[in-house]
Order: sequence, then C-alpha cells, then structure tokens
Amino acid sequence: MNTKNAISALAALAQESRLAVFRLLVQIGPAGMAASKISESLGIPPSSLSFHLKELTHADLVIPRQDGRFVIYAANFETMNALMGFLTDNCCGGNPCSPVCKTECATVDTAS
Repeated sequence: MNTKNAISALAALAQESRLAVFRLLVQIGPAGMAASKISESLGIPPSSLSFHLKELTHADLVIPRQDGRFVIYAANFETMNALMGFLTDNCCGGNPCSPVCKTECATVDTAS
C-alpha cells in the first residue's frame, strides 16, 4: 500500500457512521451483508448509508456485489490488512515490540 491509498482509507474511516459500517462488515466476515440489513443494524437512514458505502467503496475498503435484487457489501480484508501493514511497517525500528500490558494486568482476584 502506498501513502496515497493509506490516506484515502484513513479518511474514509475518519467518520463515525463509516467506521461503524466498516466494523460491522468486518465482524460479519466475507459473506457480507445487504445494505438494508446494514441500515437496520446501525440505524442509519438508507439515503445516508448509500453515501457512506460509496465512500468506503471508493477507498477500496468495501466490496459490493449484486445478489439478485440486493447489493451485498463485504469488507475488503486485503485492503484492511495492507493498511494495517502500512501503519505498522518497521514497527519499533525493527526491534522486538514490548508487550502492551504485563501479565499481571490480566489476573483478576475472584476470591474477594
């Protein structure tokens, strides 16, 4: 992924409704979801959703496909992974990364 593509993807995700749509489609997986179901799930009016799906499609984060009379939208995992790779390229200057949270954080005392 080049810088221009990364900026386009990040700009598309830098809006609350589009981020919600993308996260929903990532959770749904490769099967995708019809626009009407996305609208119902997120409470986004169809006219607004159409605009947001267009922006995500132009950023190559979402792939539409026709299924009968429905358009099914799925997250483009290839672009998502390329963006993640671009953002973490040469992470920590090539040195092993330190853990974000020590193991002590994960332990919870349930005996109390």
